[in-house]
Amino acid sequence: MKKVSNYKIILKYLFIPGLILTFAGLVPLFITQTQSILYLSLVIVGGIFLFIWLVYLLVTGRSFWQKRSTQTGTNAFISILSLVVILGLINFIAVRYSPRIDLTENQLYTLSPETQEIVENIDKLTKVYVFDKEITPQDEDLLENYQRYNNNFKFELVDPDIKVGLTQQFNVQSLGDVYLEYEDKKQLVQTLIVFNQREPLSEIKLTNAIEKIKKDYIPNVYILQGHGEYSLEPSPEGSLSEATNSLESKGYEVKPLNLIENAGIPDDADVIIVASPKRELFDQEVAALKEYSEQGGNLFLLLDPNADAGLEPILQDWGIQLDNRIIIDGSGSGNVVGLGPTTPFITSYGNHPITEEFANSISFYPISRPVDTVEVENVQATSLLVTNEQMWAESNLESEEVIFDPEEDIPGPFDLGVALTRTININKETINNETKEDNKSEEDNQTEKNNSEKNNNTINDQSDLNKEETENNNNSEQTENNNQSNENNNTIDNQSDLNKEETENNNNSEQTEDNNQSEELENSNNSDSSGNNDTNENEKVENSSNSSNNDQNDNSEKENIESRLVIIGNSTFATDSLFNQQLNGDVFLNSVQWLSNQDEQPLSIRPKQAKDRRLNLSPLQANIITILSLAVFPLLGLIAAGITWWRRR
Repeated sequence: MKKVSNYKIILKYLFIPGLILTFAGLVPLFITQTQSILYLSLVIVGGIFLFIWLVYLLVTGRSFWQKRSTQTGTNAFISILSLVVILGLINFIAVRYSPRIDLTENQLYTLSPETQEIVENIDKLTKVYVFDKEITPQDEDLLENYQRYNNNFKFELVDPDIKVGLTQQFNVQSLGDVYLEYEDKKQLVQTLIVFNQREPLSEIKLTNAIEKIKKDYIPNVYILQGHGEYSLEPSPEGSLSEATNSLESKGYEVKPLNLIENAGIPDDADVIIVASPKRELFDQEVAALKEYSEQGGNLFLLLDPNADAGLEPILQDWGIQLDNRIIIDGSGSGNVVGLGPTTPFITSYGNHPITEEFANSISFYPISRPVDTVEVENVQATSLLVTNEQMWAESNLESEEVIFDPEEDIPGPFDLGVALTRTININKETINNETKEDNKSEEDNQTEKNNSEKNNNTINDQSDLNKEETENNNNSEQTENNNQSNENNNTIDNQSDLNKEETENNNNSEQTEDNNQSEELENSNNSDSSGNNDTNENEKVENSSNSSNNDQNDNSEKENIESRLVIIGNSTFATDSLFNQQLNGDVFLNSVQWLSNQDEQPLSIRPKQAKDRRLNLSPLQANIITILSLAVFPLLGLIAAGITWWRRR
């Protein structure tokens, strides 16, 4: 009987563990939205307990509900259920809309107002991938902070060893890479592990990456080909495939450029890279690059020693002087890694956006040459790569021992790489005209054809204007004008059929233009006010085609544009075998970023740092504190306790 009564007591109160287990499983399932076996098991067991309890109630009959204990238990059950529901709702709201109060003085754990505005305006899914084994609580808290402001912002920790396909899709180069994905665009935000040291995820870099990737504009980088330069595809002889892939992963579009095949430089070229041509460029190619630079274009020159690319006209404009002597590193750093003295190891960098974060880190350049600059108006040069006093430029490499000769060699320090900017004051109309002329062919026949077509179009336009004028004149004058225009058209057809030389075409076109001009002056004397307006328009057309462009250029709007150039006396550092070594790749990528004007941060967000509130104590002060805390204060406590005991005994 006692066993039966015990079973009844257990069944009577079985609803309590049933409710506890059910809610213990439902709450985390609802909040985390994770199908965990543990959570599901708790819900199932709790449901079984509640089902058994309900069956027990039905079996015991109505007398159970009429008992006073049942009524009391029901009230208690409702109270507990209400309490659990309230606590569950509070926890759900706290997790889903967790309030945060940042009590730090510098608001270290609060996103800047600029970041909040940009994240709130994200209208499409933007996801951050952290390719690492683990993520620090600080970085996770920062990403969760972003996610609180917009549900379109997501982040994911990716183990490169597990999700190999996703890692290859993003072309991850090292552990700790953080990538941003927006629609079909991918962009490297930051590398968290640099030289075996972990850096925190930067709000500045992440916010600027979000702002940059949302823009529709994609910078275009062209790499010159056709003169023995390094290929963009992997090659046993060395290529720039690693550099190309890294640029593409940063959001650039990289294309090869052959100036002979393209007959000019594309209008969308943001940066042109010339990576150590083995053969000299044609004069037309050099002229095209020079004109591109003069119109605000950006050049990245990687020129090895004893490689004459024929770029002297461009170098002279920028005040650049190259030396064919080889840089020798007398410190022996190259011997340590088996590269020899002809590989200078650079640890000194100039104060420039390209190298501002390099500090004393290493980059190296096998078989390189010095780069010198002279003062040129409107050109500002800044050193990038600076050798030390133990390096020199050697002129005689045939001797068995490489020794510095003060008479023939150049002592260090000197520059191996330089960044230059040039301010150009140029007319907008001049830019448009020169851009149109860039599409002309270098061949003489094609030039003559273009000139003849230009002359034909000009004369046809003038004859159309003459036709509009003569509508307001007498019928006799209208007939004469039509005959004259027909004669002009016949003259043009004869010129194109005979394929005369360019000089003859120009003379005939000038003579035809003079006839039209004299004819327009006669018509203007007999026309009304509307005819005068048409004549003024014709005079403007004539003036623009003749030698009176000086006055028009003086009245046209002018603007200042900036052209940039980076030159390094070595190209090997950017090849596949050395690109990922030390800072070599960073020098290349940062140079392209600066040249393409992508180095400017769209937001001015100051980094937040905790104030250093440490107390700097002298040795005497430290000893006093140690004696007081370890001896004096404990001894006073013991004395006070002893006195109290003595009084109460």
